[in-house]
Amino acid sequence: MIKNAFISFQEKKEENWGSVEFQVLSFTNKIRRLTSHLELHRKDYLSQRGLRKILGKRQRLLAYLSKKNRVRYKELINQLNIRELKTR
Repeated sequence: MIKNAFISFQEKKEENWGSVEFQVLSFTNKIRRLTSHLELHRKDYLSQRGLRKILGKRQRLLAYLSKKNRVRYKELINQLNIRELKTR
């Protein structure tokens, strides 16, 4: 399902790989891949650190998108099945 969403999203936005949506999508794919890796290798601390760094980058991009365009933010969250950011 994720791969199909990635392909359909990529076909729509081929010319705009630097968009926030595409970056969040690629970070989400990396996060899911690292999460499955860490389920097998629990003591891989370098991968844990990399996962935390990617999570932070994705969180900052989502915060930026939610401030700039709330509709695009909601669509992206629903498309990727990720939780909404908590507002302070």
